[in-house]
Amino acid sequence: MRQGAVSSANLLMNTSPLVVGLGEILWDILPSGRQLGGAPANFAYCSHLLGNQTIVASRAGLDDLGLELRQRLQESGLDDDLVQSDPVHPTGTVNVEVDAAGQPKFEITYPAAWDFIEWDAGLHRLAEAADAICFGSLAQRSEGSRKTILKFLDETREEALRIFDVNLRQSFYSGGVIEESMRRASVVKLNEQEVPTIANVLGIPEQDFAERAIAMFKLRLICVTRGDKGSLLIDQNGVHEHPGFRAQLKDAVGAGDAFTAGLVHELLRGSSALQMNDTANRMGAWVASSVGAMPSLPVEGLSVALGSLVEK
Repeated sequence: MRQGAVSSANLLMNTSPLVVGLGEILWDILPSGRQLGGAPANFAYCSHLLGNQTIVASRAGLDDLGLELRQRLQESGLDDDLVQSDPVHPTGTVNVEVDAAGQPKFEITYPAAWDFIEWDAGLHRLAEAADAICFGSLAQRSEGSRKTILKFLDETREEALRIFDVNLRQSFYSGGVIEESMRRASVVKLNEQEVPTIANVLGIPEQDFAERAIAMFKLRLICVTRGDKGSLLIDQNGVHEHPGFRAQLKDAVGAGDAFTAGLVHELLRGSSALQMNDTANRMGAWVASSVGAMPSLPVEGLSVALGSLVEK
C-alpha cells in the first residue's frame, strides 16, 4: 500500500462513518482508453473525494489487469485489502461505446473475478463496522457473489444505510435479485428508464411505483435520476425535485455512481432533501463533464469545481 492510502485496518478502528462499495470492480474499455470502473468502485472513489472513509470490497484476477487495478486504486487513495485475489478467473472488463449524446452502451464480459466474491473474516468484520453500503444488481448475476453480497447485508447493523443502486445491465438481473435486494435496502436509487421494469417486476403500477415500493419494503428513501434533467427524492413526507446542473458533457459513464456518492454523503450527515439533491446532482454533473468514471481531482479543488456549477 502506498504512503497516504487509506488502510482497511484503520477504517475499522476509526470513529468516522465508514462507506463501502460492494460488488464489481473492472476496467471500462472506452474509445479514449482504459479506465478503472464498476459502479461500487466508482461510488467508493467519489465518496473518498468527498472526504469520507471508503473501501472497495470486490475481487480481481491474478493477471496484469488485476495488478494494474490494484495500483490504480492505491494511486487514487484507496487500498486493495478487501479486493480478493482470484487465481482462476480474469479481472473484469467492459467494452464501452459512447454515442454522440455522450450516453454509454456497455458490453460486459462474463465470467469475471468479481462473479466469485467469497465470504471471509475480512468481509464479516467490514459488514459489522460499515455505516453505509452501496450494492447493485450486476454483481449478483452469479450465485457465488450474490450469496456473499446478501450475507454481507444481513450482517450489517440495523441502523446502517444499505443503498441498492439498481443499475440494470444487459440481461444480468432477475425478479428474485430485485426483490431480495429491495428487502434488504433502506435506500433505493434507480434511473427513470429503470422504473417501468422494476414496477413490472414488483407487480405495482408504474405511476405509483415510489409510494408503493416505500410502503412494501419499508424504505427510508427512493431516488429517481433523470439524466441531465436532475432527480427526484421520494420519502414518506413527499417528493423533492431538482432540475440538475449545466455541464459540458464528455461522457455519462459513472455519473450516476457519483450522484449516489453525493446522496450518501449527505444522508450520513442528516442533511435535508434539498441539500442531498444539490450535492448529488453536483457530483453527477462534475463526473459527466469528465472522461471516465474516476476523474482526477480538479486543480482548483473539488469544492470549487462543484460550487462553480450553475443550476438549470
